[in-house]
Amino acid sequence: MIIVKDLYKKYEKKPALVGMDLTVPTASIYGMVGTNGAGKTTAIKHLAGVLRQDSGTIEFDGEDIWENELLKERIAIIPDDLYFPQGYRMKDMGRFYSGLYSRWNEERFLSMIGTFKLNPLAKIKSFSKGMKKQAAFCLAMSTMPDFLLLDEPIDGLDPIVRKHVWRYIVDDVADRQMSVLVSSHNLKEMEGICDRIGILHNGKTVLERDMESLRGDLHKVQVSFGSGDAVLKTKKRNEPYEGLNILHKESRGTVDLLLVGNTQEEIKNIIGSQEPLVFDMLPLTLEEVFIHELGGEDNAIKELLF
Repeated sequence: MIIVKDLYKKYEKKPALVGMDLTVPTASIYGMVGTNGAGKTTAIKHLAGVLRQDSGTIEFDGEDIWENELLKERIAIIPDDLYFPQGYRMKDMGRFYSGLYSRWNEERFLSMIGTFKLNPLAKIKSFSKGMKKQAAFCLAMSTMPDFLLLDEPIDGLDPIVRKHVWRYIVDDVADRQMSVLVSSHNLKEMEGICDRIGILHNGKTVLERDMESLRGDLHKVQVSFGSGDAVLKTKKRNEPYEGLNILHKESRGTVDLLLVGNTQEEIKNIIGSQEPLVFDMLPLTLEEVFIHELGGEDNAIKELLF
C-alpha cells in the first residue's frame, strides 16, 4: 500500500504541492488525473524518491521512500520524459538493469520485447517515441516490481500496443499483488482500467474515490411533472426534490435537469414515488465528474447536463 499524507513542496516561492493526500491499496490500479500544471509529475517524482518534500509523509508498506535503497529496488517508474544512455541497445539496457535489480527476470524481458516486436540489437536512439515508451515498459516490468509508477504510459501508443500494456499490468496486479499508480489525461481509458481515482488540482487532491463509489453517487437526472393540474397532483409540489443532494438544477420548460449527489435507490425513492411524467437517470462518466469537480462554474456544469 502507498500512503501519502499532507504533502507540501515549493519551488522557490511557487507552491507545487499543497497538502496532497492519496492512498493506493495493495493490488490495485490507482488513476491520478488533473489539469496541466496540477502537480501530477511532481507528485510522481516524490513517490519515486527523486524529490524530497518540504513536509508531509510518503510511505510504501509503512516505509519512508527517501534514501531507502532497498525499497526503491521494489519500485519501477516510467516517466513521461524518457532517457536512455547514448548508443545503448535494448540488449545493453537489459544487462544494465540486471545489475541494478536483484529480481530482474531475463526470461520475461526477452518475451516482452518479442511481444512488442523490439529489436534487442537496435540502438534505442533509432526508436520512435512510442517504441521508446514500449522499451521503458519492458524494462520496468522485468524488474518484477511491487510498486509501479506510470506518468502518461499510453500516450502515443496505438490501440493494440495499449492492450498489451494493460494486459501485463492487470496480470501482475492479480498474480503478484502489484500496486500501480497511473497519471494520465486519457480519462476514458482510466475509467475502464482503474480501481480508484484521485483528482489533483493546484497541487491538492480534491477528490479520491473507488470507481464503484464514484459511479454510484453522482447522477444526471431529467424530471418532468408536467404542468397545471399534473403538477398539483405531486406529493411534494413545492419541494419535489426535498431530501436529495441537488448539486445543480436547470429548467427547460416543464423539464428539470439535475445533477444529484445521491445513490440511484435514494433518487428513485424520492422522485419516482411522485409519479413524474418523465424520469431519466444516468451515472456520470469520469470525464463528467472531472469537469464537475474542477469546473465548479455554472457554464461547466451546464455542459455536463446539456
